[in-house]
Amino acid sequence: MITECVTPTEENLRRAGEILKNGGLVAFPTETVYGLGGDAFNPDSSRKIYAAKGRPSDNPLIVHIADKESASELGSVLPESFHLLADELWPGPLTLIVKKKARVPEETTGGLDTVAIRMPDHDVALGLIRAGGGFVAAPSANASGRPSPTLASHVAEDLNGRIDMILDGGEVGIGVESTIVDLSEDVPTILRPGYITKERLEGLLGRVELDPALSDPGSSARPKAPGMRYRHYAPKGRMSIVNGDAQAVAERINDELSKSGKACAVLCTEETKSLYHGGLIRCLGSRSDLKQVSLQLYRALREFDAEGIEEIYAESFPEEGFGLAVMNRMLKAAGYTVVEV
Repeated sequence: MITECVTPTEENLRRAGEILKNGGLVAFPTETVYGLGGDAFNPDSSRKIYAAKGRPSDNPLIVHIADKESASELGSVLPESFHLLADELWPGPLTLIVKKKARVPEETTGGLDTVAIRMPDHDVALGLIRAGGGFVAAPSANASGRPSPTLASHVAEDLNGRIDMILDGGEVGIGVESTIVDLSEDVPTILRPGYITKERLEGLLGRVELDPALSDPGSSARPKAPGMRYRHYAPKGRMSIVNGDAQAVAERINDELSKSGKACAVLCTEETKSLYHGGLIRCLGSRSDLKQVSLQLYRALREFDAEGIEEIYAESFPEEGFGLAVMNRMLKAAGYTVVEV
């Protein structure tokens, strides 16, 4: 298969929509990361997505829509909380899980009786969804386990020759995947933190819980949302997160750098980059701008792979607000390896 990489002109969006309608796969930008799209109502398309990514087939896909009204075609029950969040936060980086209608294939939902629905805040994504029939199943457009793509070139690195087309819309705006909230049970529960924070959701809904699996990486429960159980976002090198006072963190990392005989790298911030000596130092941005940090994270991990980095040492961030999402991705990338100093 030859994978085209094209700019999202009106004609190319039309062609991409035809690919989806005919059972093919198209990668496209969203405000979070690049997605890998197929026809959500075509079981074969979902199977192709799993195969292209090397993704476990019980890991659910998110169905992307271009208007809120389309959700009624997917969900058998849309609770009041769904309408409240959709009216306030869509289009945007928020995925909502509800009980599914029978017409939604289990191949798309990972065999579950629920469906994950999102309306992205990106003109190219919305244009593709409309051109492709209105319902696009799409996980992130990377090989399973790899850092998610924030550029079209990242998609090509992983999926060239495995999919039909890549729509190159430039760099995304956020850099980590959407917040996922399960509304299929009594209490709204965050299954994956993202740019829409727990605090924002609580301001709208009142009580909102965090899924226990977020703090228990060894949970054997069947995943209800993408990325809950399997290894995700990981670089090829071994990554460790060092947590503590900034000066103590820098001293510990510098000590590790001096002892290691391997190719090493450091993930740090503007406030601390001058404290490090040795290795490839990659500044993610200022601690006061976590959106910039999130946007740079996956790109940095991919750059480390290209540089042949074998060991990565990363500073930690407070797990509050958007920092919860940033740390969730970093912990998964590090296999939950944390060093306290």
